[in-house]
Amino acid sequence: MRRTVAVGVVALGLALAVPLVVRSGFWLHLLTLMLFFGYLGGSWNILGGYAGQFSFGHAAFFGTGAYVTAILQLNLGLNPWVAMLFAVTGGALVGLVIGFLSFRYGLRGSYFALITLAFSEVLRVLATTAKITNGGQGLVVPLRAGLGNFQFPSKAGYYYVALTLTVISLAVAWGIEHSRFGARLMAVRENEEAAEALGVNAFGHKLAAITIAGMMAGAGGTFYVQMFYYIDPRIAYGPAISVESLLVSIIGGMGTVFGPFLGSVVLHLVGDLTRQGLTDAPGMSLVLYGVLLILILRYLPNGLIGGARSLAARVGLRAGGAASAG
Repeated sequence: MRRTVAVGVVALGLALAVPLVVRSGFWLHLLTLMLFFGYLGGSWNILGGYAGQFSFGHAAFFGTGAYVTAILQLNLGLNPWVAMLFAVTGGALVGLVIGFLSFRYGLRGSYFALITLAFSEVLRVLATTAKITNGGQGLVVPLRAGLGNFQFPSKAGYYYVALTLTVISLAVAWGIEHSRFGARLMAVRENEEAAEALGVNAFGHKLAAITIAGMMAGAGGTFYVQMFYYIDPRIAYGPAISVESLLVSIIGGMGTVFGPFLGSVVLHLVGDLTRQGLTDAPGMSLVLYGVLLILILRYLPNGLIGGARSLAARVGLRAGGAASAG
């Protein structure tokens, strides 16, 4: 335990020092995106990794948070830090509605995945036609640089906010993994009927998981709007956010604390470095995404962290066998 805390403190110190060493705007932006999508993947991981409920519509939470923030800023002049609280609430409410309607009627597996995708698509259509969202043209938030306005003149400011979200996400995942709630959630993931037979309220635990995921993704929507100053229905509720949220978790390792962040690092290094080096090959990054996912699913079904754990166990067994033989 002490060693884990010590490693975490050192890692956090190194992360805090990154903007002091890295001056390139490109690399700071890339690192910020790695942290941000790792954070979104971490929110998906609460529901998909620990609870075992695969969602294809994670954008429903993210997009709601983004639109709540932008609308409150533009129509009421609300400070974005305050608007984030409403965004978190909006994401939680969407999670509650989707979760209640899905889990109340026993939807699981592919049925739950499809219903979440359907909710996300319905919200996209509503955002495209609603006047308050400015339809398909989207919303542009005013540029008012400053910490108090959640906007920064340099990439370093957004990096530090993304790092803060990352620490929160890791703390939530670690807390779930080492709590009774998490143990019951994982019991539901492994065998829902057996968990209920032991007295676990599967409906309540799954509903709590999707609510937590919605809250975290809603905060991510606020961050996105402040970083890019713009949101539209395609970005907010389109498939890109949902797909990347689950991809980073699958590649890094579902149901693990650090899996989504490791997956985000790998995915963005592959994608961004490919786009920088192969500018004459449109779509090459998407091809590599697909190849990487196939290889992970084929050879590392538990993700990169699961593969690393298996390798460490094999090395340990061999070392133990060699010691015994000696």
